[in-house]
Amino acid sequence: MIDPDEFPVRAAGQPSRRQFLKSSALTAALLVTARQLVPGGAYAAAPGPEVDAARLGFIALTDAAPLVIAKEKGFFDKHGMGGVEVTKQASWGATRDNIVLGGAANGIDGAHILSPLPYLVHTGKVTQNSQPVPMALLSRLNYDSQGISVAGAYKDAGVGLDATPLKALFAQKKAAGKPAVVAMTFPGGTHDLWLRYWLAAAGIDPNKDVSTIVVPPPQMVANMKVGNMDAFCVGEPWNAQLVAQGIGFTAATTGELWKHHPEKAFAMRADFVEKNPNAVKAILMAIMEAQQWCDAAANKDEMAQILSKRAWLNVAAADIDGRLKGDIDYGNGRIAKATGLEMTFWRDFASYPFRSHDSWFLTEDIRWGYLPQKTDIKALVGEVNREDLWRTAAKELGVSAADIPTSTSRGKETFFDGKVFDPDNPAAYLDSLAIKAMA
Repeated sequence: MIDPDEFPVRAAGQPSRRQFLKSSALTAALLVTARQLVPGGAYAAAPGPEVDAARLGFIALTDAAPLVIAKEKGFFDKHGMGGVEVTKQASWGATRDNIVLGGAANGIDGAHILSPLPYLVHTGKVTQNSQPVPMALLSRLNYDSQGISVAGAYKDAGVGLDATPLKALFAQKKAAGKPAVVAMTFPGGTHDLWLRYWLAAAGIDPNKDVSTIVVPPPQMVANMKVGNMDAFCVGEPWNAQLVAQGIGFTAATTGELWKHHPEKAFAMRADFVEKNPNAVKAILMAIMEAQQWCDAAANKDEMAQILSKRAWLNVAAADIDGRLKGDIDYGNGRIAKATGLEMTFWRDFASYPFRSHDSWFLTEDIRWGYLPQKTDIKALVGEVNREDLWRTAAKELGVSAADIPTSTSRGKETFFDGKVFDPDNPAAYLDSLAIKAMA
């Protein structure tokens, strides 16, 4: 019942309380009729976004494409989020710092991000004063297509997926007092883990046998050009650009280490997610549509042109296009077409954030000392991974049941060296590894 105190004075032309009630009853009756005539009609639509804007960060990498395309192709607009900004970050450290600040403080609300990084921020392992910033990992952005590249001086050493030829060469450099320098993009991030896995599988201890440095992705090629490093791991297009400039070669793509491996994620501050659930759902739907667009073969050339723009990657489209299609010039005389190692954005559940994959990232971060051995992996994944929100957005978007996984786990994963990760038994995986930082 309406409180008459809400309408203490009736100005000329305003309805009386009786007229108001009569009108309200009529409106309600019409809505009931509409529901009967048009099930699931407009009146029944889910509430719209609480806000129409958010500040999202990205690094100049090909796997930022879902955010870039969602902006360029109007998918954010389509889902009521026309105020979304997609802003370039200088490094993963800058991404972290701006997430800690948050959009309200001129930072960012979320980002295209290294899959382990939301966990490192959430636990305060990489933040100033170890201050935790609650995070929500909402989606994966892609599979595969990162690269491990080596300086041209090693072109005749026979280095490839097997890094064993580097073991003796790196030992010689260390004995001479000038250890080999290898670069990755952020401690405990995906590129760090791929590089460490590749070296350790060849008997090279990344903590003892080489010197490891951090270099932002867009600066990798320039640093190798001036001789600052012997090898690096980074996403595209920087491996392809290294080859195009004749500075080095790709020893292996990360899809060769682990076929269909998870790579970047989309994550947001948990406070933004809790405050604006409908806006987050709209953002996710826009990103999902962009991922579907990115995976269409007919769109690859246009995508490369869009990403090449100064505002985005600022590199030649030719340095993006080839590996985007799975055509790889390794730079050491090996050229492979239609490899099946192209970056995947949607098919094979590439968008869905499997909890089992996050478990592997956390296990590797434990392996190398970025997280304590006592970390409760399952509990931590449960805090940060919001695959439930992905499912909600997918269903509202009309994603077919065939494109929605029935489990939060992809099961056991096998790597190029024969090691197997069982997400139900991370300890057994750790025990199987000969080289690790943990005691």
